[in-house]
Amino acid sequence: MKKLLLTLSIAAAFTGSFAQSHRTQNVVIVTLDGMRWQDVFRGADSALINSKYTADNEDVKKRFWAVSAPERRKLLFPFLWSEVSSKGQVYGNRDLGNKDEVANKYHFSYPGYSEIFTGFPDERMNTNDPIVNPNMNVLEFINKQKGFEGKVAAFSSWERFPQILNVWRSKLPVYSGYADIKNADANPRLKYLNELQHNVPKYLGDSTRSDFITYEYTKEYMKQYKPRVLYMAFDETDDMAHEGNYKLYLERAKQEDGFIRHLWELIQSDPFYKDKTTLLITCDHGRGEQPLDTWRSHGADVENSEQTWFAVIGPDTKPTGELKTQTTTYHKQLAQTIAQLLGLDFKKNAGHEVGDAISTVLK
Repeated sequence: MKKLLLTLSIAAAFTGSFAQSHRTQNVVIVTLDGMRWQDVFRGADSALINSKYTADNEDVKKRFWAVSAPERRKLLFPFLWSEVSSKGQVYGNRDLGNKDEVANKYHFSYPGYSEIFTGFPDERMNTNDPIVNPNMNVLEFINKQKGFEGKVAAFSSWERFPQILNVWRSKLPVYSGYADIKNADANPRLKYLNELQHNVPKYLGDSTRSDFITYEYTKEYMKQYKPRVLYMAFDETDDMAHEGNYKLYLERAKQEDGFIRHLWELIQSDPFYKDKTTLLITCDHGRGEQPLDTWRSHGADVENSEQTWFAVIGPDTKPTGELKTQTTTYHKQLAQTIAQLLGLDFKKNAGHEVGDAISTVLK
């Protein structure tokens, strides 16, 4: 009992001291749907480049191949492996024994995103169908806190986030799929994007918009409305993988790294955000690796598709770079980590179980 009380006292002291000392005033979260840790840490996969899944492998080799993994991954994710790795932290390189995973047993999108934002793997969230998530999410919680009211927003290419984030209860502004921004005071650029998104080719189907449009919306919204917590969810890496097109999968990954770079440059050039904002980048699930064709897939029956990664950079995170500790982090811990970066305690107020914050993210 004495040991338990001591542990609780230490945890309470840590939470209280961080709430008083944190410098993060804003958080930006970005997800790349189904982006494998193998490609993030090793760069382009030679087996896939030389397989039937790469139509123009000579072109891919010129653009993405190098002898060493550090060289290859920097070709694929130049921002992640320069700015973020030098000034932040990157988790999930299993080749070094550092593991990151989803805790849910389903290993696909809705359960993955639900786990990230609610802080636990609810077994009822076992479909990609438009069921409404009954659990409070960390964005909803933050939006109710003093100083954050009306300062939280989400943009996603995939259309399912209104259900995942339960907009009917949370009242969060969630612009998913082809949803327009209907704010009367929206600037001309946002109004133009409302028009543009309905006129560009819908190569991802009638309900999922291009990641470029999602990025442009996010950037312009940030410029005008200055949200304190912003979520941007890309989708095309997962789409290209399911189609079995490794070249386009790599191209989309590099493009999205570029979008994130530009967003970070915007953050660091704006006095409202500069040196007061933490950026967190992650994914919703992993993919298969062996046999080779399982890279296209994920799910409970696909080995290793629970394996994920995340990266973080901000004023309250030590610049330790690529984590090499023999530890395992889980995505159910990200919700409380996000809250504690802002000096808040989601776990205490969620009304359901929530994973502990990842202490190494917080100074």
